[in-house]
This record gives sequence, C-alpha cells and structure tokens, in this order.
Amino acid sequence: MSDPWQECLEHCVEVATQAGKVIREGLKSDIAVMHKSSQVDLVTETDQRVERLIISSIKAKFPTHSFIGEESVAAGAPSVLTDDPTWIIDPIDGTTNFVHGFPFVCVSIGFTVKKQNSAWCTVASRTKCTQRAKARAPTATAFPSRSPGRKDPQRFDAMMANLRSVLTIPVHGIRSPGSAAVNMCLVASGAADAYYHAGIHCWDMAGGAAVVTEAGGVVTDVSGGPFDLMSRRLIAASSRAVAERLARHITEFHVGRDDADGS
Repeated sequence: MSDPWQECLEHCVEVATQAGKVIREGLKSDIAVMHKSSQVDLVTETDQRVERLIISSIKAKFPTHSFIGEESVAAGAPSVLTDDPTWIIDPIDGTTNFVHGFPFVCVSIGFTVKKQNSAWCTVASRTKCTQRAKARAPTATAFPSRSPGRKDPQRFDAMMANLRSVLTIPVHGIRSPGSAAVNMCLVASGAADAYYHAGIHCWDMAGGAAVVTEAGGVVTDVSGGPFDLMSRRLIAASSRAVAERLARHITEFHVGRDDADGS
C-alpha cells in the first residue's frame, strides 16, 4: 500500500514543474497587469492561470482536499485553515518581480495536515542550513510596496526602526530579493542567516517554512515564540540562537491575521 503523503509530494513536484514552465513562458511574453487592493498590489493572467492549473490538477488527484490560494482569496474565497489536508498556494511568489522581468520568482506550494506544515521538499533534501552565528551572513527581509508611510505612518516608522536595529546586530547586510519563498530557500541553503517579515500571508510562508525546517533551520514568530501559519509574521533562521537574537531587535506591530474569522 502506497504512502498517501508521499503521493502528495510526488504530485506536488510534478504540478510545480508544470507551473514553472508556464511562468518561464510568461516571462518571455508581454504581461498584462491588473490590480487588486491598490496600484502596487499586482496580479497577472499568468498568476491566475498557474493557480487554476495547480488546483485543478491536485483536485483531480485528491478530490477531498482543501485549498487556500492567493488569487482565489483575492476573488472572495475564504482563507480558513482547518484540520483537513490543505494545499496553500502562491502561484507566483514575487509577482512584482515577474511583471518587471526581475528573475526572482517561484511557485510556492505548502501542504498542511491538522494545521501542521508537512516538512518535506525535494529542494530541502539537497540543502542544509549552516550554523553561521559567528559568520554573520546577510539577513533577508522585504520592503513595503503599499505606501504604508501614507496610509499608516506608525507602521512604516516601526518597519524602518526595525531595519536600523537589525543592522546594528551586526549582520553582513540586508537583502530583499522580493519573494518570501526565495528568501526562505536562501536561509535553507545557508546563503542567508535569517529572514524576517511581518505583513505577508500564509501562501507566502507555507512552502518556504517547510523547506527551512527540513534543512535543519527554525521558523518562529517575530516575537521569538511559536510560528503560527495564519499570523502573517515570521522569522526563518539557520538556528534557534540566530532566531532569538533577531527577535530581540524587532519591535512588533499589528498586521492582522489570515483567518477569515480573525481567531
């Protein structure tokens, strides 16, 4: 009798490979850009096409499974994590990069059972976090693209203060490739010591968190406490010591939750 979770992994790799081909073709074409919540919250036909491809393929193979997809939620679908086997999908993590031909984009597919991330990934099996607390490798984060200085000056000030504080640890610089999943894979491979962010979503975090965990790293809340997939905030680090050190330099601010009921 086959292992059902191994079947899920194998199908995930297969459909992600297909999605990657669609994205590469999209990078060669004229990209029609649409907007969601603001002029800088971008979506393309390729985002929507890739999400439809992933969900339809997985649903055909596993019809009882649930889904949380970035574009589905944007279209009004609920963002509720249950105990059911659930696929959490960002069809193009790094859409702004994709639109501008900045080649740091990826397909991010996470899978949870009883609200827990499955900690296996073909990429993770080939990577290993390096314990670099003394080497002080670069730290990754993301910079705002939704004009928080105009809409929420206090939040913007907190983000900038955190940036200044992290730079005093010291670290070997701050990097921002523009994709949460890419940032976490950099941590998993040892190219970065840590990645922190508050304000992203479960589909940004689910796949990358599994990769970091499988590679021997740790994923926590920005406070240093337990990671909550629906909290919209995380630290991914090469070791717990690195995560705890980073958490001491971060001032928390409110970003809401992905749960539809706010719980």
